[in-house]
Order: sequence, then C-alpha cells, then structure tokens
Amino acid sequence: MHPMTHLADSITLGPGPARASAAADSIPILGQPASADAVDTDVEQNILLTAVDTVMNWARSSSLWPTMFGLACCAMEMIATATPRYDIARFGAEIFRASPRQADLMIVSGTCTWKMAPAIRRIWLQMPEPKWCISMGGCAIMGGPFAYAYSVLPGVNLIVPVDVYVPGCPPRPESLLTGLIMLQNKIMDERVTGQRERPEPTGDFSPYLPPEDPIRRELESLFPPFPYFDPNESAV
Repeated sequence: MHPMTHLADSITLGPGPARASAAADSIPILGQPASADAVDTDVEQNILLTAVDTVMNWARSSSLWPTMFGLACCAMEMIATATPRYDIARFGAEIFRASPRQADLMIVSGTCTWKMAPAIRRIWLQMPEPKWCISMGGCAIMGGPFAYAYSVLPGVNLIVPVDVYVPGCPPRPESLLTGLIMLQNKIMDERVTGQRERPEPTGDFSPYLPPEDPIRRELESLFPPFPYFDPNESAV
C-alpha cells in the first residue's frame, strides 16, 4: 500500500459532515458573526489589563536620566558605569543630562562641602517632579574620612531627600548599579500621587552653622517659605 494512504487514514476526521463541521468551527466564514468563544479567545490574546500606577512606574523606572555632575573621586566610579564594561544603558539610565530641567535622578557622588551645598540644592530644585536621589559613597552619606570637619556637609540628606544610599569609599560601579536596581524596585512600588517613603530635609542648619553665616542664610533661602536672600552675599 502506498505510504500516503496510511497518512491519509491517520488524518481522516470521519464522515464528510463531521469534517465540514470541524472546518466551520475553526475557520469562520466571511460575513458571518464569530462565535462568543472565538471573541473571548481573541480578547484574551490581545488585551493586557493593568493599573495606571504600574504602567507609569514601569516607564519611569526604565528611563531614569541622571544629572551630569560629580563632586569627587566617587564621580570616577559613576563615570565608569557608563563604559562598555558595566554599561548602565542596560538599565535605561545612560542619558546623563547637562540640564537639571531634563533630568529626574541626582547621583551625589563625592564629598559635599558647605560651600557646594547651595549649588546642589539649586540643582535639585530645578529638576522636575518626579525625581529621585542616590547618595553615592561615604562622603556623601556622612562625610566619609572628612566627617566632623568644619568645611564638610555631614550628609547630603540635609539638603536633598535621599532614596537610596550606596556605601563605599569609593563604591565600585557594581555597587552603583545595585543601588540603581534598588531604586527601580522602589519606583515600581510608588503611587501616581507621588507619596514616597523618604525623609524630607527640614532646612534647619542651626546645629552646624552660626546664625549670620552667609552659607546658612543662603541655604535657608532655598527651603520653604523661601525667604529673601541677596545674591551679592553668596559665598559662591
């Protein structure tokens, strides 16, 4: 017997009307309404149901644009994350913007002195919402080896709200990428309302600077209710 005869027998569906019925169920005829089951199957395969929060947070966490600035040696490690060896572009954060108005992530990388604090606070205020901050390195977190020095800010969290701390002196690029992943996970849990679990700086610098210090007065002018400050008195 010819081999094709066995193949034909194996795929035979039965009598003629049964084959016609199976074909009608699987291939809808043009001009006839599709069955309800077919519509449900098509909907399940082509429609994705989710929440607005999830879509917004996914888009924000996958397209973080850091500000293009660095303070000290930690900035070298931050720059290294953009090289092919570490490739921060894998996480959608390779577009370092020179303008704070086009950035939504501040990476404070290095020692922050009191003289530099007003400039960092101004950059933060110019960044549009929603925005996030990563404190990179021991100096940005608590002063590092310069802790308790008269000229060093004892933690950048005094001037900007910090979302993720990356310890180290300096932390390696892998550590910064780990902090970036932690920030992305944190963003995925946020709500559209913008409420976040991070302490906001109060703008009270009385424990660190005397009342008439020009840097203290300039910093206080950058916090609500934003009192007037003469730019000619700026220490910068």
